[in-house]
Order: sequence, then structure tokens, then C-alpha cells
Amino acid sequence: AAALDGELMSVPGFSLEQLMELAGLAIAEAVYIVVEEKRAADSKPKILIICGPGNNGGDGLVAARHLVMFGYSCDIVYPKQSSKQHFINLVQQCEDVGIPILTEMPAETKDYAAIVDAIFGFSFKGEPREPFATILQQIKHAQPSPTGLQTISVDVPSGWNVDEGDVAKTGFTPDV
Repeated sequence: AAALDGELMSVPGFSLEQLMELAGLAIAEAVYIVVEEKRAADSKPKILIICGPGNNGGDGLVAARHLVMFGYSCDIVYPKQSSKQHFINLVQQCEDVGIPILTEMPAETKDYAAIVDAIFGFSFKGEPREPFATILQQIKHAQPSPTGLQTISVDVPSGWNVDEGDVAKTGFTPDV
């Protein structure tokens, strides 16, 4: 995955912003496929997107914006916001389309059709630190859901080593 990113950004390649837009759109399309088959004809599904401070979180911010354009309602949990201008712009774009930006997990997840894990990507190493260790446990405890809530991870489940799996033993296994 790292080699593919490098190849895509090599001259004359894609910029990080372009790749983030493409990834965010792909995430939104995947959420649409997973949620739409269970959607009632008159409902507006609500999606919770948890974003980390890196590029995976940026992908989640972009996905939220696209999901709103698809007719979904989104909330974003973004406890450690990046100070990089591109991320500041992405947050502003989300706020401009009415997406609430939360700093912690909501007390209840039963009203959501899906939770998107956009916390850590394929370059994550070690064990998740706070507040993300607790958030991952909260996501894990929302599964399995009697309401049909789906958990969807971007790239790789957060906290997992991309090559070795759940070496930190988080026990979090997404549905998608």
C-alpha cells in the first residue's frame, strides 16, 4: 500500500489532496452499498465517522461530505484535529454542509446505520493510545448490533498491523 501511494504521487502524479478525494469518494460509495440494501424507502440513514489525525482521518472527512451529498446524515468524531491547512479546510467544508464535528463518541450509537473507522491507516504501528484506544473499545461494544449497525474500516481496521493483523489484541473486527 505504501509503495502504491508512492507510485501514485510520483511525478507527474496525483497530489495528496487528489488521492484523499478519490479515497473519500470510494469510502462513501462503499458505505452506500453496505447501508443502502438495509435502508427503508423513507429513511435518511445516519452515519458516524470517526477520524484520526492523519491521512486516514482526512479520507473520512471527505467521505462524510460525499455521504451528505448522497442524502445521508453524518456526524464526525474528530478528537485530535490536524493543524495542517488541508485538514482545516476539510473540516470547514464539512461544517459548511451541516456536518457536526464532535470531540468524543456519542453516548448512544443505536440511531446510526453505520460507523466508519477512519482513525488509523496502513502505516499504523504499536498500540492505540487515548482517546482512540477507548473509542475502538466503544466501537467494538456497539457490535453486534440489534439495529443492524455496520462497522466499516478504511484501509485496515484501526489498531491492526497491516501485515500481522490484530497484534495489539484490540479485539475489534469490523463488518467491512
